[in-house]
Amino acid sequence: MPHDAQPTASHFIDGQYVEDESGDPIDCIYPATGAQIARLHAATPAIIEQSLAAAERAGAQWSAMTGTERGRILRRAADIMRDRNHDLSVLETLDTGKPYQETSVADATSGADALEYFGGLAGSLTGEHIRLGEDWVYTVREPLGVCVGIGAWNYPTQIACWKAAPALACGNTMVFKPSETTPLCALKVAEILIEAGAPPGVFNVVQGMGAVGAALVTDDRVAKVSLTGSVPTGRRVYAAAAEGMKHVTMELGGKSPMVIFEDADLEKAVSGAILGNFYSSGQVCSNGTRVFVQRGLRDAFVARLCERLKGVVMGDPLDPAVNFGPMVSERQMQIVQGFIEKGQAEGATLAHGGGRAEREGFFLEPTVFTDVTDEMTIARDEIFGPVLSVLDFDTEDEVMARANATEFGLAAGVFTRDLTRAHRVAQGFQAGTCYINTYNLAPVEAPFGGVKASGVGRENSKEAINHYSQVRSVYVAMGDVEAPF
Repeated sequence: MPHDAQPTASHFIDGQYVEDESGDPIDCIYPATGAQIARLHAATPAIIEQSLAAAERAGAQWSAMTGTERGRILRRAADIMRDRNHDLSVLETLDTGKPYQETSVADATSGADALEYFGGLAGSLTGEHIRLGEDWVYTVREPLGVCVGIGAWNYPTQIACWKAAPALACGNTMVFKPSETTPLCALKVAEILIEAGAPPGVFNVVQGMGAVGAALVTDDRVAKVSLTGSVPTGRRVYAAAAEGMKHVTMELGGKSPMVIFEDADLEKAVSGAILGNFYSSGQVCSNGTRVFVQRGLRDAFVARLCERLKGVVMGDPLDPAVNFGPMVSERQMQIVQGFIEKGQAEGATLAHGGGRAEREGFFLEPTVFTDVTDEMTIARDEIFGPVLSVLDFDTEDEVMARANATEFGLAAGVFTRDLTRAHRVAQGFQAGTCYINTYNLAPVEAPFGGVKASGVGRENSKEAINHYSQVRSVYVAMGDVEAPF
């Protein structure tokens, strides 16, 4: 297949690009300028049917291959993805507005890591033998069948691979629906998998809004649904999947705490707060947006943070010197502006930023609020933008109670030089993903996911295998069969 930098149609089904222009138009907007760079079409019922039929048909051939054979294809796809990192990173930047400086090291590379990791694991997926006297039981790890992946708009390449890699390694097939805000990148993932040798229909991409997602989630052929998205979307999708007794993985939002003790290394703590609030212009589900700073360090922390924010370089995200990009869409920018207004109205102190940058595109300044209290809207609701809230605290017991007083439980972080306290605090957090003296790293080798309203299941690591496979038990009797009559 010739390699083109841009996808050539809206959908990728059964090994090829497919178009149906009768679907609702989806305009792809470059967030840095507001210009339209592509027009796609949402999947019609015919397209949805085509994708599910292709995935179901491909399942028999794909699951019959050995894990090692499937793994070889996934690892080949990882190599192609790394070879094309530049083109894929440019496309990710056009899709999301994230700076090339970021996409070139965090997006296609992370997707390739997932394909490589699960490709390497695929041949090791075995059952066990359980001895029961002269009888025994053996187990077989089997694929679930057709999986549906529903992506979010902040990491389109990575999310497509985080879902595809474990699903395919286990012998499942997938229909993936990207966010309508960032529809381009997943198409290239599908193209690369075919080029690497995956049979047609193993990984399909269809575009659309909520109605397309709902049609996929409720189809009887679908065994599993994996969603990355907001808590309200998660509740709806989880309920719809439960109706059909489908397996689910829900990777949802958060309002994660970052706790900085007086003895913390100031530069490390400020770096962690920047990574946990302003990377990807704050559009990261695991962000540590409630930054609790112990009173003795608070003034020095705020001063150094505002000083470091002078290093923000806005501009064309395709310029490698630019390190801070726009919001993904005008709508998202307006949502975040609304939160900034609420923060000021409810009495928080605006210590930095707060405005829209004077340039084209959907740029907001990195914003820091101090004097934030637990009941303020900006301390309770997920903002999903470059807004950091500093909250003061005095004691460890106090801060832990406040850190956990939220419906969310995706991530949490602690900065301290006291090793015992670091582990104690990490243990005390009600969160699925915790950090000590760093923040927001998500290597494929480690499980990623939340507790409470932030989701169910885990992505990445060996844990993901359990969410994309099921176990069959076979009891083998060697002697007589006894019955009461």
